[in-house]
Amino acid sequence: MKIIAAIVLSVFMANAFSANISTSEQLIQAMHDRYAKTWYKTLTFKQKTTTFQPDGTSKVSIWYESMAVPGKLRIDFDPVKDGNGILFANDTQYSFQNGAQTRSVPRVHSLLLLGFDVYMIEPATTLAKLKQIGFDLSVMREDTWQGRPAYVVGAKAGDLRSAQFWIDKENLYFVRSIQPSRDGSHISEILFNKYVKIGGGWVSPEVIFMTDGKTVTTEEYTDLKTGMKLDDQLFDPQHWKN
Repeated sequence: MKIIAAIVLSVFMANAFSANISTSEQLIQAMHDRYAKTWYKTLTFKQKTTTFQPDGTSKVSIWYESMAVPGKLRIDFDPVKDGNGILFANDTQYSFQNGAQTRSVPRVHSLLLLGFDVYMIEPATTLAKLKQIGFDLSVMREDTWQGRPAYVVGAKAGDLRSAQFWIDKENLYFVRSIQPSRDGSHISEILFNKYVKIGGGWVSPEVIFMTDGKTVTTEEYTDLKTGMKLDDQLFDPQHWKN
């Protein structure tokens, strides 16, 4: 009975807290406050990436990923010994081939920000980065996604072309984003599905990328682990090969 009472109280408190959220600023603050003390700081997993071609064929590749929250994600392409991959750090994307850096470009990674960093960095910093990416934070509403109540920031009801992100109302995790291409001719949609609890936070082990309503890439995460110590050099582009 005590366990049931605790669950009921938890749901009641979450709903009561959510009732006070009416702006994007309040939402980001609530997301941070809900998990700031419990969210994991490190995460590793194996990723099966399936890319679907216009001719109906598909290609499967394996990636090994290491994350340090906030802001750092290393992706090693299989086979790791070849030294190919991508690194996100310091709001920059680095590309590597045969162990050597081939490119670096400034990038605020929206999925890292909304799926992980939001719980660890100051809300003001998150809001500034969301504005930089192009979300209109003055527009917010409630909606339903996959049968669950959700907050939507960036678009009014019925608008599926403006930049927007969707947050699960109960658990305050990111579930969906929509962003138009620069010229507005294409719409990209990203879904975080099948959330599981892990390490004081959450992980979505299925991520779907869509363009104009068609699935172009899927990601499936396995071997999820949190809480391990990761060497800082893992996320230093100068030490990629090491």
